[in-house]
Amino acid sequence: MLPCAILCGGLATRLRPMTESLPKSLVAVNGEPFIAHQLRLLRSRGIENVVLCVGYLGEMIEDYAGDGHQLGLTIHYSYDGVRLLGTAGALRKALTLLDDSFFVLYGDSYLPCDYRAIAESFRVSGRRGLMTIYDNAGKYDSSNVEAIDGRIVRYDKRNRSESMRYIDYGLGVFKRSVFEDLEPEQTCDLADVYQGLLAAGELGCFEVSERFYEAGSQAGLLDLAQYLSGTNPAAR
Repeated sequence: MLPCAILCGGLATRLRPMTESLPKSLVAVNGEPFIAHQLRLLRSRGIENVVLCVGYLGEMIEDYAGDGHQLGLTIHYSYDGVRLLGTAGALRKALTLLDDSFFVLYGDSYLPCDYRAIAESFRVSGRRGLMTIYDNAGKYDSSNVEAIDGRIVRYDKRNRSESMRYIDYGLGVFKRSVFEDLEPEQTCDLADVYQGLLAAGELGCFEVSERFYEAGSQAGLLDLAQYLSGTNPAAR
């Protein structure tokens, strides 16, 4: 199975004041840090190697998760350094720890989908990147993807339109060459990388049927806690 890079370096401003002294990955969900739930999910889906791209309060995440052996994982860490590099810049810095192809997961995403099927779809596509999408129809967050017949025709997180029924699910797959094209220490957002791949015809697409959960807001934390405890109707 492909390794997975998790982007854990954000400032988590939506969860302040809780995250002024605690990284978002360590915010409690049902009595455990969110990252414990996230890592267990990845291991249950066959992923064994994880790289945590950390920045703000990253040492606290490393102190908690360690080398991952207690979860049956191998965990490595890549630190942004003195300044935040953005989601794509952080991946550029972590490349020495990653394989030729790898998953990318946002640090506040809990995605109970079929990772093996996504990896295989990426392999078969022959493209340099793949975005997972979900038929959101504006239900759980603002939709930002227009897709037709299993193909992404427009993706824009800033300028949305009524034709955007789908949403970026929060899980991608990439060839390392995508990020080797970036300058070292360059600040860059993953959304811009996705748009560049789409414009070049190098972005594959995989539609998932399982809804996404997130730990980036108070409402998201409550929703996830209910799902994990089996009290959310979406879990049934």
